[in-house]
Amino acid sequence: MKSEITASPRRKLLLAAAGLGAAGLGVGAALKRQPEALSAPAQTFWLSRFDKLDGGELLTSSLRGKPLLLNFWATWCPPCVKELPEIAQFQREFQSKGWQVLGLAVDAPSAVREFLKKVPVDLAMGLAGLTGTDLSRKLGNSQGGLPFSVAFGASGEIVWRKLGVTSLAELQQMAAKHS
Repeated sequence: MKSEITASPRRKLLLAAAGLGAAGLGVGAALKRQPEALSAPAQTFWLSRFDKLDGGELLTSSLRGKPLLLNFWATWCPPCVKELPEIAQFQREFQSKGWQVLGLAVDAPSAVREFLKKVPVDLAMGLAGLTGTDLSRKLGNSQGGLPFSVAFGASGEIVWRKLGVTSLAELQQMAAKHS
């Protein structure tokens, strides 16, 4: 009888210690999964939503977790039109390495639809309209010019920006550095 009485408090102590240890591990694991705080420009982008060409809504948050190349363009912008094929080529080459590409048209929906009928570009597209200029400024395009490209790392933070025409070689170097 005596051993049962003394074993019971010891058992309770061991169970309590095991419970506290498990709780500590759970809290530690939860803290490790907490995403790092993003900069204000990155947060602004990941909370954005745009109309899709085919209807519906594009939530940028659905793209988070993988590297993303974002390109602001317009049909009336010759440098934008010039770089689109190379951006599409970048997507074909780097999609298997986890990269995503999103074009945001700072243009009227009807103009974008007509343009893409004539010049098909195999990219995910969103219609940003005039709000696209504001967003591009928040992402670091102080001049508000086009084309403007931004790359986000898998963490969701901005890792690269460029105002003006990009080239496939430049995009390849950027991806190699930030993959």
